[in-house]
Amino acid sequence: MQPVVIPSPDGSVRVDGRRVALGELPSVVASAGAAARWTWDDTNRWYPGLLAAGVRVDRSHDLRLAHRILRGSALAAWPGPADAPPGPWDTLPAASLTSADAPAVLFAAPGPSSGPAEGPDPVAELALQDAVLAGSAAAGRLRLLLAAESAGALAAVEMYHAGLPWLADVHDAVLTETLGPRPRLGERPARLEELAHEIRAALGAPAGLNPDSPRDLLRAIERVGVGARTLRKWELEQLDHPVVEPLLEYKSLYRLLTANGWAWLEAWVRDGRFRSEYVVGGVVTGRWASSGGGALQLPKSVRRAVVADPGWTFVVADAAQLEPRVLAAMAGDEVMAAAGRGPDGRGADMYAGIVASGAVPTRELAKVGMLGAMYGGTTGSSGQVLPRLAKTFPRSLAFVDEAARAGERGEIVTTHLGRSSPLPGATWHEAQSGAYQDDAGDDDVAKARASARSWGRFTRNFVVQGTAAEWALCWIASIRRRLWALGPADLPDGLVPAPFAGRPHLVFFVHDEIVVHTPAGLADAVAAEVQAAAAEAGRLLFGDFPVQFPLSVAVARTYADAK
Repeated sequence: MQPVVIPSPDGSVRVDGRRVALGELPSVVASAGAAARWTWDDTNRWYPGLLAAGVRVDRSHDLRLAHRILRGSALAAWPGPADAPPGPWDTLPAASLTSADAPAVLFAAPGPSSGPAEGPDPVAELALQDAVLAGSAAAGRLRLLLAAESAGALAAVEMYHAGLPWLADVHDAVLTETLGPRPRLGERPARLEELAHEIRAALGAPAGLNPDSPRDLLRAIERVGVGARTLRKWELEQLDHPVVEPLLEYKSLYRLLTANGWAWLEAWVRDGRFRSEYVVGGVVTGRWASSGGGALQLPKSVRRAVVADPGWTFVVADAAQLEPRVLAAMAGDEVMAAAGRGPDGRGADMYAGIVASGAVPTRELAKVGMLGAMYGGTTGSSGQVLPRLAKTFPRSLAFVDEAARAGERGEIVTTHLGRSSPLPGATWHEAQSGAYQDDAGDDDVAKARASARSWGRFTRNFVVQGTAAEWALCWIASIRRRLWALGPADLPDGLVPAPFAGRPHLVFFVHDEIVVHTPAGLADAVAAEVQAAAAEAGRLLFGDFPVQFPLSVAVARTYADAK
């Protein structure tokens, strides 16, 4: 059963030919039950209103997200010329969850030009997508990818709806403890002002030196011969000068103030919840991004404010060495998969397993070498280790090397389920063509090689990072299904909104880590289901290939205590 939601110019919707007022849509969706897979132009447009009415959708098909995948996939033959100008589905933006008037409306009402006659036609687009899938030799993998992407869109809206529990008074106390009392507008917090004085004194700089200005600061550093060419942490840590310690602390605290300070707290935390809009597939590899609030970068210091509601707790889980395990499975490398299982067969630490294989002597070298293989590191320790890894794990290293060579040739590469990389842009092609001109010099050739290698590093990582994102999507889809099946606990009404009141639910996700807010009595069951979901995600992508995806799982009332 696949009902299609179609907006109408009069403010109603059509569901399988039946005209339904917007206010009636929640009851229509609820009555259809879990068997229905709802198809709509954009999950962000329709699902917030359903959740506000207490209605959860089990499955959906997001036409906008699916179109973007199929339109660019090398595993699907999209009708029409590849260089055809963008159509309405190519340029359809995601509806915003964080717009100022979002809480005041049940649904994003269609505008005067969004009816089926003037705007994108969901029925026609669904038929086209079905035809494209039917014609693909990899239809099974693509269908799994589209289902996972759409499930991720549902989970993203649910996390925004439920919010991440956040105690504003604890956050304020963290800031006060670290920075000093909240300053008046235009002034620095006390600790930053102290450090600014120390920086000026160490550099013999005048009182007017502003440490917030990288340009002025670098000039002052250059005048005293410190030797720093940039203000990057790793470079400063190599230097021996009195300015280094206060400058590093200043940079860290300034980042806290600007990214998660008092202004952030006032803007993003409401009624005991932090809500940031996740952008599903916001990164070209398929990883998520976030719009507002910096949800994907919550520093450890402010995680003390992430406290579960009374009677509730958190289950926090992250996948161990996800990308190397994905690489082993994609390459069909049973030797690396065995290293991932480790001597005890549990696979808690793949890097220790690589050491046990005899490839390298230390865990640090195993980590550096694998990161170099996946990200294109060819210098330093990484470059020294790569030949040894290639000898022990030839299939895995050959796999990423071939992806890099494809990128260097200007070709696309594709993830395991079918998300393809973009072609290089005009700058890349100009650099390559410049090297073939009759008057090309050594600089032109060097530029072309550098450009080709840079794009090769991108495609090398694309196949691994993109497939890891696909695993994570399948993991999330399995988790949200399993959590709902656990049912509600008997708890008094609290801050958790319907339809998740009393039920464990996802509240945070970043790349390979999830946080579940759960009634304390269900914590053990939730942890078991999260583990089972990881194994299920591995089977969905790689069948019975013997690769493990172990998790680090912790139960804690405060997010900071789980990490």
